[in-house]
Amino acid sequence: MPELETLAAPSDDMRKRLSSLFTGMMKSLFKEKGAEFRVELVADPTVQEFVSTHASAMDSAFEKVSMTEGMRRRLTRSNYIFSGMKAFHELHEAFPSLLDENGNRKPFEQFLNDVQSIDSTYNGNYLRAEYNFVSASAEMAGRWEQFMRDGDRYNLQYRTQRDDKVRPEHAALDRVTLPPSDSFWEEFYPPNGWNCRCTVVQVRKSKYPATNHDEAMRLGDEALQRDTKGIFRFNAGKEGKSVPDYNPYTIRKCSTCPIAKGGKSGKLAAFTPDNEVCRACVLIHRCEELRQCKIDPVYGERLKTSTSADKTEVKENTRAAYSLLSSFPTMEIKIREHVIGHGVKNPEYLINGLIGDRKGIRSINGVSDGFSKAKAQGCEVVVIDLDMRMSGKRINLSELAKKIDWRREDFTSGTIKECYIIMGGKAVRIGPEHGSREAILEELQKIKP
Repeated sequence: MPELETLAAPSDDMRKRLSSLFTGMMKSLFKEKGAEFRVELVADPTVQEFVSTHASAMDSAFEKVSMTEGMRRRLTRSNYIFSGMKAFHELHEAFPSLLDENGNRKPFEQFLNDVQSIDSTYNGNYLRAEYNFVSASAEMAGRWEQFMRDGDRYNLQYRTQRDDKVRPEHAALDRVTLPPSDSFWEEFYPPNGWNCRCTVVQVRKSKYPATNHDEAMRLGDEALQRDTKGIFRFNAGKEGKSVPDYNPYTIRKCSTCPIAKGGKSGKLAAFTPDNEVCRACVLIHRCEELRQCKIDPVYGERLKTSTSADKTEVKENTRAAYSLLSSFPTMEIKIREHVIGHGVKNPEYLINGLIGDRKGIRSINGVSDGFSKAKAQGCEVVVIDLDMRMSGKRINLSELAKKIDWRREDFTSGTIKECYIIMGGKAVRIGPEHGSREAILEELQKIKP
């Protein structure tokens, strides 16, 4: 891969396009009648057009970078969330300019003229630095995937460009060498700041021995001592983010927030702190989810299907989802995007905010294997689908209850939180509270043909 030597910038045409869309956002803001800023404005179509275009500008920074499609989708999603939060701040900063010093509403042309500095600052000066950062993050994320394929076979070595533009604090990290598994790379993997050109390369262990871990961490802390907020302590490849969750447009708690980490969208809205930034974040995540999903014609937003879902399995996944939704009136399901990482197919479902996968077993003996595979995929929910390959067959419910009960440790350990059994177009839920074979059988009787 090429060295990160040069800094790029979005095209002049893109800059003009964003400026035009900024005007559109200001028109929507100007139409607001209340005395307080309304966070819901971030979901306005004109604002969303700006967000999507800004995100596309960020995406163009890595269109030629080699990476898996799964990583590309994650970085693209990160760009959209970042762009949405940026739009929120532009709107929020422009809002007070609606009124003159006497509290009277300005004519639109005067208002627009007064907020031009916001456009030039955010979509000019800031945009260039953000574009470069995303470009560097994506390049390093692609490299991280390559490093992970090789494991600890090689060491990784931090390298600067060794010219007069290198920051002295970054120069101190030059030639720090550690295996990929070392925690150093979780915090000090480049880019380590705006317009950072540092990189990491693989080196032979026989030629470059590892740096002492504590010494490396000390150098890393010194290198990022100006980053008092800790914004740049992240690994784009490991987190699958082009920009860290905590950035100039978010707050410190974003770095640990489950919305940012898990993307469980509206399910977490009830736990959102009562501040505008957090409310805007929830709305932006929801907009991102909806733009990447198809809404089901029967169940509406209770069933969303990713536009990147596995086309070979979407029919069966939808059929099984219908069985679940008809049996559980408050359930919400998302059929997720199709990604294969490290030889393991990603789970297909998000059920009430929990990761799950459907297992279309051929016989009751396949229950245990279904649980094992779901655990290997990192699932919290396993869906045992008896209708896919066993429809019409006589099923011994007592034997089925026994097979499920054999996996009781998965429930008690908290690895698997729920199991759904689909049979005859209906479904029941088995959870840790069903602590005996008899209790499981009692639930299964509810869907007996």
